[in-house]
Amino acid sequence: MKAGLPNAEDAETSQRTQKEQPKIENDFSHQIIGAAVEVQRVLGTGLLESAYSAALAAELAERGVRFAREVPISAVYKGRPLGVAYRADFVVEDQVLVEIKAIDGIQEVHRAQLLSYLRVSGLKLGLLINFHAFPVVKGVHRIVNKL
Repeated sequence: MKAGLPNAEDAETSQRTQKEQPKIENDFSHQIIGAAVEVQRVLGTGLLESAYSAALAAELAERGVRFAREVPISAVYKGRPLGVAYRADFVVEDQVLVEIKAIDGIQEVHRAQLLSYLRVSGLKLGLLINFHAFPVVKGVHRIVNKL
């Protein structure tokens, strides 16, 4: 075997290492996306963001998932507090920041916003969910901060 090329032993070690690592933030994204799918199944597309947000809250609560809505997130600039920089639509299980959209399409600016929100909040995982995409899973964007 040539030097530098992976072999079966390397692959087994890599797989073992991946299995031993905890999932990113215990990865509640599967539960959140499942809840979003159910919301869209019941409500369909075309409603306002506020309707989807309220329905997602009800669905998460029904599934026993801990969350907070409209969470104020403070920012600091060069050591100086700025106060509340924004309000997160949802923070799920104190680990996943969820932003809800009901728009024709997600733009790069929406992804950049969520990444900024993650950086300011100190959270590592964010989900951007667009309920106007059908099916909604095509409108889910997973953003990871510094992992």
